[in-house]
Amino acid sequence: MQKMTALIVGASGLVGRQLLHLLLVDDFYQSVTSVGRKQLDINHPKLKQEIVDFNNPDLSKIYADHIFCTLGTTIKKAGSQENFKKVDYQYPFETAKAGLNNGSELFAIVTAMGSDPKSMFFYNRVKGEVELSLKELNYDHLGIFRPSMLLGDRQESRLGEQIGQWVMKAIGFLIPANFKAIEAKKVANAMLKYAKSPKKGLSEISSGQML
Repeated sequence: MQKMTALIVGASGLVGRQLLHLLLVDDFYQSVTSVGRKQLDINHPKLKQEIVDFNNPDLSKIYADHIFCTLGTTIKKAGSQENFKKVDYQYPFETAKAGLNNGSELFAIVTAMGSDPKSMFFYNRVKGEVELSLKELNYDHLGIFRPSMLLGDRQESRLGEQIGQWVMKAIGFLIPANFKAIEAKKVANAMLKYAKSPKKGLSEISSGQML
């Protein structure tokens, strides 16, 4: 079987770091390209790094058989709703569109549980809007992963999330599967498993399924 090529956007994030490691050590992929704003502190013979300005990207660099998007931020970190939407809607959608135009066959993205383009909550609404736009691109394989609260060590401190993680861990046995906090590595594992045997068209994977 011919080995595949992979491209990941957002490899410095919580899920992205885990997924990048899995892509590099799995023989299913012969090469992995990481696209981001900064150089990653990692070296691997399969890894190629492309530094891009997402506001003015070189779209010719967005190519691989399989594209994985783990981009995500918070309104606090982004500084405004406008900037948040750039990171969580504009950049993923433009990446997916460029990849499809360049011949990619699979796009897998992390959004969030509760994503809904009609949500009264801005965060969930943006996540729902990007899902809706991605569905209109007609990829051969589109995987949408909707985790609950993510567990793991972030590079930046998010006090609210840390408190939420402690609470979720303490009462996890009382919480239905779809609402349980989930380790970032499990999300990454689910994305890789999906990509190695994707069904045709759209796949929507809930947090409970990833667990």
